[in-house]
Amino acid sequence: MPAAPSTTVPSRPSVPSFRGRIGRDASSGYYAVPRRYRLHLSLSCPHCLRIAITHSLLGLEETLPVVLLPAVPDGPDGGHSALRPLYETSSHRYSDPTAAPVLSDDWTGRIVSTHTPDILHDLARYFGCDHPDRPTLYPHGAGTEVEIEAVEHFCEYRINAAAQHAGQADTDAGVRRTALTSLLRALGSLEGLLAFQDFILGDEITAADVQLWVTLVQLDTVHRLHLDAAAVHRIAEHPYLWAYARRLAAHSAFGRHLDLDGISRRHHAHCRGLEAAGAAVQILDWAVHIADGAAAQPCQEPLDGFMEPQHALHLPPSGSA
Repeated sequence: MPAAPSTTVPSRPSVPSFRGRIGRDASSGYYAVPRRYRLHLSLSCPHCLRIAITHSLLGLEETLPVVLLPAVPDGPDGGHSALRPLYETSSHRYSDPTAAPVLSDDWTGRIVSTHTPDILHDLARYFGCDHPDRPTLYPHGAGTEVEIEAVEHFCEYRINAAAQHAGQADTDAGVRRTALTSLLRALGSLEGLLAFQDFILGDEITAADVQLWVTLVQLDTVHRLHLDAAAVHRIAEHPYLWAYARRLAAHSAFGRHLDLDGISRRHHAHCRGLEAAGAAVQILDWAVHIADGAAAQPCQEPLDGFMEPQHALHLPPSGSA
């Protein structure tokens, strides 16, 4: 992957980070026990969407319950009001935003972690490894984990940050052109890889594909809204890349978690940027591709691992926008 530029990505509200880890045995404090832990996710958040997809790929519906939160945080501080008791129990006199994602421990009633990369690694290593028919999202050896981290960094800086800078109306036109050039170069490098292989690191799905797919969703459903039409058409001119996005959208572990309406409402609730002509040039009809995937699969009952607290969103049915 090309080196990432020294740009920054606007982050979620700054909150104290909980960095507990799940280990294999009792000496670790937090060890892997079915239904001991609980995930609290808002599917409109890209960090939460990555975790939800990983959770489904690993088949953890019976092992690790998920509580769904509203698409738009409903707390006065920009956080989720349903998470306030957990944060206050876990941190004395906690007064900052109560953000998702959260991995909590039902035994203690406290937060284990709010750090997405740690949560993803622990789900794959200590909960999903006992299923031989599940994908190995973090393969060992041959530097694969380093490659996955490189893809994550690449997506954050070369795609997310570049797309955001390219769409900033109050920025110098030269800066926007440079950012767009960087973005197109990044997409071109991915296009070259996917012309010869099914997934970003080869022939098997890994955590890198979860990151890239969520990044492409954000590019088309959020960043596109602030780009001009010509820029969006150039972004769309990567047939292998967007065919890859369509193929994963049709995969049940990906598409059924995609809350298009929630992403739109969350973005418009927080974004202060100006909408541009690119808002009218959709790259993919995501709902159609989700429906195509559902049509090829047997009908399934709602998964018991997904729970809904008061005010939580329903999981969008396949084919809904």
